Amino acid sequence: MEISPALLEHWLRDRYFIAEIDIGSSGVQDFSLAELRGILGMTQDELDRVSFRDSHSAGDPKLRKAIAERWGNGDPERVMATTGSSEAIFLIMHALLRADDEVVILTPCYHSLINIVESIGCRLKRWQLRREQQFIPDIEEARRLIGPRTRMVIVNIPHNPTGASLTPEQQVELVEIASHMGAYLVWDAAFAELTYDRPPLRDVSTLYDRSISIGTLSKGYGLAGLRVGWCLAAPDVVARCINVRDYVTLYLSPLIEVIAERVVTHGDRLLSPRLQQAQANLNILTDWALRHHEYIEWFSPQGGVTIFPRLRFIPDAEAFCRRLINTCGVLLVPGSCFDHPDHIRVGFGGSTEGLTEGLSRLSNFLTTY
Repeated sequence: MEISPALLEHWLRDRYFIAEIDIGSSGVQDFSLAELRGILGMTQDELDRVSFRDSHSAGDPKLRKAIAERWGNGDPERVMATTGSSEAIFLIMHALLRADDEVVILTPCYHSLINIVESIGCRLKRWQLRREQQFIPDIEEARRLIGPRTRMVIVNIPHNPTGASLTPEQQVELVEIASHMGAYLVWDAAFAELTYDRPPLRDVSTLYDRSISIGTLSKGYGLAGLRVGWCLAAPDVVARCINVRDYVTLYLSPLIEVIAERVVTHGDRLLSPRLQQAQANLNILTDWALRHHEYIEWFSPQGGVTIFPRLRFIPDAEAFCRRLINTCGVLLVPGSCFDHPDHIRVGFGGSTEGLTEGLSRLSNFLTTY
């Protein structure tokens, strides 16, 4: 089947580069190479020693070991390093799914999680997040949807774009439901470490052997351009992903792997200051949202760096966002990218200065639209 257009990427493709202020993206503020080298203590000599030879199919052993020790159970054989989490999603779906497989998926969601599954020809059962429940996943609904014919369950927690999450008890309950049916549980954990009122959830790969967690350095580490992601899974799943990868990217760049291994090993040096900044920004955004309650309906996020408010009197958010960037230079993401045309995604992971100015321009625009 032909794969559907990636609406989010289509929206951002040019606007991301022309916007004066970005308050729509879902990651923290980017680091420069100079900043990164300073934080990690990397020397030019270390980089000069890199040889641009072929690399390992599942990722450099040192990088796999670092990922396994930070997020997994310490076993590098359960790790595959990928070109961003997008490649991990592509490899997993093509390695494990076939036409007519039943897949339960939490929606709305990132386009790759659903469009690739649809293109394979799977039968989708949508586990819908609902505004009247503050977008919190309903575990009882999952119990009704997941059955003996379910091949895979796909979730993104903390959730993009709503910021909703689960409690540790709910996570265990969901794992038990999937394991009882013998289904693969694919957990997109891109925002796992970006939490505010509770510790991060356990990596699901440590809870259930048929679970697969997906991570990335793009969201919480300010390194989207490094294009490094990974999956944590049983060794047989990693091997099946390698079979697919042999026909696409083959491996990561050795230069990227050297930098990524150092980032993962000293991850808190990058994560901590960006998480503190995100918390401060969330306080600013919360104050702004409360002052504009007549224009938007919103829920405070439990994780990630986005909120997903509904525009109370503007049913076509895409037209609103298009006019906003064209007249005010401010980038938002319309909810039509997530099948919610009267919502917008607001990102608060960037610089505090940019967020403050972007919200100021948005305020003026809202009151005159």
